[in-house]
Amino acid sequence: MTLKKGIFAGALSLALCASTVFASGANVGQAQSVEKKYIVVFKNEEKLPSGYEELLKKAGGKVNYTFEKLGAVEVASSNPNFLKEVKKSSIVSEVGEENTIHTEAPAMEATLSYDDVKSTNADLYEQLQWDIKQVTNNGESWSLPGGTGKSASGEDIVVAVIDTGIDYTHPDLKENYAYGKSFVPGHPDPKDDNGHGTHVAGSIAAKGRTMGIGPDLKVASYRVFGPTGEASTANIAEALMTAADDNVDVVNMSLGGYDWYQDPEYATKDIVADVQMFNRAIHYAIKKGVTVVGSAGNNAVDISSPGKLSGDDNGATHRSPSNQNMIRVSAGGQLKNLAYYSNYGVGKIDVMAPGGDLGPNYNPETGAGRDNSYLCLATVPGGYGYKAGTSMAAPKVAALAGVIIAQHGKDKLKPSQVKHIILKSAEDLFKPGNDEKSGSGLINAVSALR
Repeated sequence: MTLKKGIFAGALSLALCASTVFASGANVGQAQSVEKKYIVVFKNEEKLPSGYEELLKKAGGKVNYTFEKLGAVEVASSNPNFLKEVKKSSIVSEVGEENTIHTEAPAMEATLSYDDVKSTNADLYEQLQWDIKQVTNNGESWSLPGGTGKSASGEDIVVAVIDTGIDYTHPDLKENYAYGKSFVPGHPDPKDDNGHGTHVAGSIAAKGRTMGIGPDLKVASYRVFGPTGEASTANIAEALMTAADDNVDVVNMSLGGYDWYQDPEYATKDIVADVQMFNRAIHYAIKKGVTVVGSAGNNAVDISSPGKLSGDDNGATHRSPSNQNMIRVSAGGQLKNLAYYSNYGVGKIDVMAPGGDLGPNYNPETGAGRDNSYLCLATVPGGYGYKAGTSMAAPKVAALAGVIIAQHGKDKLKPSQVKHIILKSAEDLFKPGNDEKSGSGLINAVSALR
């Protein structure tokens, strides 16, 4: 029995998933003695300098966490002059208040419970997962060496999902769940209670009623967002470094605009420390052989320069991380179009992958003409769900990286080589060659594995 497209009409809406923003480190009117958290980045990128503890202590700071391999620390201080005093030191590169990261809740979303699926008796992959079919050419890539994510040597190829966690009990995921770790204070369980991370994991390695791009890849949960939807830069950097030290093969960061500074009241100098530390963490992972994939964001704006992001506002707005060695992904629709919400920008997009939209007749201004069948279906806690966003596009690229690694063998390719294969094999769209919407083009698993 076919699952009817109209079943969820009115209940579904576009989920511009995991678009996040940094909030201010302090509220107006707070007393000067309130303790704040700071990120201090030292000039030496690979280790902490001698004398740093004495410097921070003298300025009234207490070290909460050290990033020895990044040359950075998280510090708490109630000294209102902490920043000014620490910046004077010749061993300090940047220092700033640590920002809190907030996930952006989906406008609306819809799920299918296990009972819903059972009652329809639908083959969810065959009938609803146009996005997985688009990348795999209707499953053709699964018949190629490494195409399912199973390596010739038998070693597991692991994709780390830095997100809200993974529902490791889901019947479509439990076979391919490797392990999990939580970086959320007070919440040691890496299990997802939001839905976003499980949807991402399903796009990578689901194997059941729904399918992922690499149904024999393994996924590992690196949970950074708790029930409140907040995380700190330190939490995410720690998760990324830990994943690299765990020898994962790929990291997916469908964190949307987690490093997007949209408030022009905050000057670039106030946010540089966070950006610098996080980019060091990305560089660390890539040096350790990890292919890092990130989403481009869902605000339908040109991210090629800070000025274009800020628009008519004063100040600079930055989309980060901007490490040129990672893979940044824009979102496409079922018709191989750039999704109407997807960010774009010359030199800022590497490839495009299916992220879903609401069809060719949808008017974003009026909401008319929507067709829910153009959204992306994948696993969520308790069943299945439709979402759309660059957050849904990035994991398809992460999975493609995983199957490429599976074909060649674990630790055989450098991240730059994996990236080269993905870009070279992409289907050229829009303008000939590299363009601002799709970069090198739409990913294609069959071409990448041949």
